[in-house]
Amino acid sequence: MDERGAALLRPPESAARATFLELFFDLVFVFALTRVSQRLINSLPATGWTLAAAVGRTVLLFLVLWLVWTITVWVTSRYEPEQTVIQAVVVGTMFASLVMGVALPRALEERALPFALAYLAVMLGRPLVIAAALHGHPRRLVPLRLAAWAAATAPLWLAGALGPDDTRLPLWALALIVDYAALFTGWPLPRLGSSPILGWRIAGEHLAERYQQIFLISLGESILVIGVTYSGEKFSGEGAGAFVVAFVTTALLWRIYFHRAGHLLAEALRLAPVPGRLGTSATITHLVIVLGVLTAAVGYEVVIAEPFHRSDPSLLLFVVGGPLIFLAGRARFEYEIFGRVSLPRILGAGVLLLLVPLLAHGPAVRALWLVAAVLAVVALLDARRSRGRPREMSASPLGRTGPESSGPEA
Repeated sequence: MDERGAALLRPPESAARATFLELFFDLVFVFALTRVSQRLINSLPATGWTLAAAVGRTVLLFLVLWLVWTITVWVTSRYEPEQTVIQAVVVGTMFASLVMGVALPRALEERALPFALAYLAVMLGRPLVIAAALHGHPRRLVPLRLAAWAAATAPLWLAGALGPDDTRLPLWALALIVDYAALFTGWPLPRLGSSPILGWRIAGEHLAERYQQIFLISLGESILVIGVTYSGEKFSGEGAGAFVVAFVTTALLWRIYFHRAGHLLAEALRLAPVPGRLGTSATITHLVIVLGVLTAAVGYEVVIAEPFHRSDPSLLLFVVGGPLIFLAGRARFEYEIFGRVSLPRILGAGVLLLLVPLLAHGPAVRALWLVAAVLAVVALLDARRSRGRPREMSASPLGRTGPESSGPEA
């Protein structure tokens, strides 16, 4: 076995905490997520299918960013982040992500080429650099698989960027579906098989911390939206109420996420015989949670700017839809940690759905207040359920069975 390649792998004694470079890397995603929110906000004047199409295009771009962030997190959980090569990979990914963030507001229009090139530089260049650094180590096959699949979808990304505008969305959607399918099937290749990430040997506590951090980053983006909107040109006493309730709602999202389950993800990953299985599921869960927070932030901006704007269906899609998406993701998260879904999550989501017809004809600020009230009740029921009870331990049903690894390269 190549000793230089083995030194690149994260040893058991490696610190579980995220490095300062990884936190620096996350700063780029603070910016990138604001671009996602801004693109969603720009879609609000539209209605009906036009709005749905605009939101769908923005979600596609968000999923591209999420894939870049996710694989970066798994790389730093699998390889030693203090190694110079891995640091260089993270810095390179950071710059490419910044380019993607800059291009994102018009990524499906005239800035398509820089967006696609930055994405391909990460997806193709990163695994090739890691494979070269691993030398003759058996795990070298894993990044080579990633590079092979990235090379396979590269023509779709480039054709979409360089071709007619009306072909860009379908080509990129197809390419992204293939990229995600490759991620969750382990980048299978003829004769070599696959290396699914659910069987990877990773630092589970590090992975948990990174998911918690991306959730906090999404909340930070919400705080940025709230502050910038209220301090802007439309600063007024009328918007003060919306400003306060938007902040309270953000704080409630934080409370609901971290109450019990949010604190136990690291423990669940540490205790799981196959942590990659739980980690893979948590990837999907946090994608939904973060998307819910970003969607809610769009509602904050509109309501703070125009608190007495009528709550039309387009606005309710964000004001009510964001917290609803968050609660759905949080319910899944609870199942991942405890193997159950508590009643407050279900009731909260149900009440939000029932409120939609009642809110469709009133002022936007009233809708925001009622959504905050529902979330407050969910948080209070959580606190009441746990009051006086001993600290609950993780009982995750995921990661209990299955092979500990998928071969010598896992």
